Amino acid sequence: MKILVCGAGGFIGHHLVRRLKKEGHWVRGCDLKFPRFSRSNADDFMIGDLRDPYFVRQLVDQRFDEIYQLAADMGGAGYIFTGENDADVMHNSANINLNMLDACRKRAIPKIFYSSSACIYPEYNQMDPDNPNCAEHTAYPAQPDSEYGWEKLFSERLYLAYMRNHGIAVRIARYHNIFGPEGAWNDGKEKAPAAICRKVAIAEEGGDIQIWGDGKQTRSFLYIDECLDGTFRLMRSDFTGPVNIGSEEMVTIDGLVDLVLTIANKRLNKVYIKGPTGVRGRNSNNSLVQQKLCWAPGRSLREGLAPTYNWILGQLASCFREALSTSSVRSIPERSSSTRLGSMSKPTTGTPDFANATATGSPIAH
Repeated sequence: MKILVCGAGGFIGHHLVRRLKKEGHWVRGCDLKFPRFSRSNADDFMIGDLRDPYFVRQLVDQRFDEIYQLAADMGGAGYIFTGENDADVMHNSANINLNMLDACRKRAIPKIFYSSSACIYPEYNQMDPDNPNCAEHTAYPAQPDSEYGWEKLFSERLYLAYMRNHGIAVRIARYHNIFGPEGAWNDGKEKAPAAICRKVAIAEEGGDIQIWGDGKQTRSFLYIDECLDGTFRLMRSDFTGPVNIGSEEMVTIDGLVDLVLTIANKRLNKVYIKGPTGVRGRNSNNSLVQQKLCWAPGRSLREGLAPTYNWILGQLASCFREALSTSSVRSIPERSSSTRLGSMSKPTTGTPDFANATATGSPIAH
C-alpha cells in the first residue's frame, strides 16, 4: 500500500513509519522537521507546515491508500497546562486537521486515522485518583481540563462529520500517555516517564528528585510498540471508534518514580513542589477495545520503562561526551576559563552535571 504519515518527525510517527516499512509498504512522511534521534525509514519525506493549505495540497498529490494523521501542537504538562500556549495549541492543531481533511476529500482518500487523546475526557470524572472514569461513552457532557483536550474533541467531531458527509473511512484512537525510546526527554515537551527517567539518571545517589504536586496523582502509560499494535488493529478493522488505546495498569506518580529508581538501582529523596499536574486521576478503560478489536496490551509498565531509561541514559552520556569534546578543542587563554569549564572537564564521582542537556520537564502529563 501507499501510505502517508503526518507527524512523521515526531515520536509516535517515527516509530509508525519504521513499522510500516517493515510490513513492506511505500511510505511518505511529513513534518516540520526530520526525526530528532535517528534517520527516518520513509521512502519519501517532505518538510513543510500542515497549517499551510498550499503545502498540504502538494503533500496529498496522489490517492494514498491510507493516511495516518498524528501531527499536532502538543507536549507534556509543562506545555499544556500552564495556559501560556492555549491559543497556539488550538489554532495550529485545528488548522492542520481542517487542511488535511479538505485535501483528503479532494483526492478521494479512502481511509484516514486520527490520533485523539485521553485529554478529551471530562475533568469531573477524573477528580478521584483511585477511581477515574475514562470509558469512551463518558466523553459527554464535555469538560476537558485543557484547551488541548477541547481541540482534540472538536477534531474528533470534524473527522466524523467528513465521514458522514464525504464518505471517507475514519478511524479514531484516544491515546493514553504513549512513551518509549526516541521520545522527547529534555526539551520541555517530554511526558512523565521520560522526565522522571532523566531526573533519576542525573541525580547523585542519595540526592533529591523533584515531583510536581503531591505524587498521589494517578496515570497509566502505554509503551510505543503496544500503541502501534493497537493502532494497526483498529485500522484493519471495520470499527470507526473513537476508542481508547492505552494501558489499564494505573500507577501513582510516586509509584512511577519508585519503578524507575528500581530499574536504576538508586535511592533518592522525593521533594514535592508546586507545578501543573492536570487531573487527579486518569486510566484507560479498555472494555470497548477488547470487545470490538480483541486487543489488550501485553507488556507491563516496568517492561517498557527499562528500555526507555537505558535509552535516556545513553542520550545523557552522549551529551556529556559531546560537551567534553567541545571543551577539549577550545583554546583556554585565561585561568578563569579553565575554572568555568571545570565541572564538565573534571566531573566528580557519581553522575556528572548535565545541566546544559536537561530542561525542567514535566513529571506528570496527560
